[in-house]
Amino acid sequence: MKIAKIFLGTLVVLTGMGQKGHAQDWANLNKYKSENEQLLQKEPTTKSVVFMGDSITEFWSRESPEYFQEQQYINRGISGQTTSQMLLRFRSDVIALKPAVVVILAGINDIAENTGPIALPMVAGNIASMIDLAKAHNIKVILCSILPAASFNWNKKIEPAMKVMALNDLLMNYADANAIPYVDYFSALVDDNNGLPLQYAEDGVHPNRAGYKIMEPIVQRAINLAFILK
Repeated sequence: MKIAKIFLGTLVVLTGMGQKGHAQDWANLNKYKSENEQLLQKEPTTKSVVFMGDSITEFWSRESPEYFQEQQYINRGISGQTTSQMLLRFRSDVIALKPAVVVILAGINDIAENTGPIALPMVAGNIASMIDLAKAHNIKVILCSILPAASFNWNKKIEPAMKVMALNDLLMNYADANAIPYVDYFSALVDDNNGLPLQYAEDGVHPNRAGYKIMEPIVQRAINLAFILK
């Protein structure tokens, strides 16, 4: 009887944890649910592009809305997300939309340890898994470097500059080895302290309009080339 009670108690605890996790929607699978459903009701286009990322992607549509409106690009950035969360929602927010191209910009929040410490090879591995999923569904991939950062105002114990460069090296090498277009935002934006200049990002992490205007022609060249080669 005691064993049965212990087992039942364990089952209740585990069930409660599952319900709590579902309620929290850890990967924020519901953020774009209605928008995705609306897109799927429209006639598919052969030139659709999804931008997958975190706040740097999400805020792009706010700071430079005309870029996404004129090009009819689909923004699927979610503020604060790590690559583990993005990997979980990659099917619903990218694959289900059947884009021709996906632009992946991810990793800075892993370095900030938003969901806990994680080794850089594991971060690169999460991104590689997203790329594998895209390729399996005939979606061309454009892989982006993460932006420079010298500090995080929400996690001051982290010194990110060297980790940013190390992760970018992993991503660039992966792109070269797998013939994937690599967009180098880092070199275009980095300052002498290996950070993001204040004129391009007031908090040193999130680009302002001027920062995005530097990024746009860089990624646009890669997108144009992807359609030429498709």
